[in-house]
Amino acid sequence: MRKMHHVAAACAISAIMLSGNVLAAADVAPAAGAAAPAAAAAAAAPKEVTGKELAFNNKKGNCLACHAMPTVPDAVSAGLYGPPLIAMSARFPSKAALRAQIWDATAKNPSSSMIPYGKHGVLTEAEIDQVTDFVYGL
Repeated sequence: MRKMHHVAAACAISAIMLSGNVLAAADVAPAAGAAAPAAAAAAAAPKEVTGKELAFNNKKGNCLACHAMPTVPDAVSAGLYGPPLIAMSARFPSKAALRAQIWDATAKNPSSSMIPYGKHGVLTEAEIDQVTDFVYGL
């Protein structure tokens, strides 16, 4: 029964992540003839997204869907499914170990319900590095 719960949760979370990526792609496509030269220049130089923004973004990292972040005051809608993201440098002696967990948690634990963010291409390598830096500091 527990394994069925893991599978159902993983499917639900994956569906949310995939629908978020589809919505994000739709948000990026501008209407024909609507782009002014200033808007084109702004689009050419996108704002650098932080690891915290990626972790909180429900179309990308979406860490708060499963994890609580007790030390982050604005992490108000915390999930209860995954372990709380606290004292991460004590739990993961190296950033490389934490990055590997985020990239593909099923490599270490095949029964993990955590989405393999890198393996499935949900996050880019640079985005995984940013999320790792943020989470490691918690």
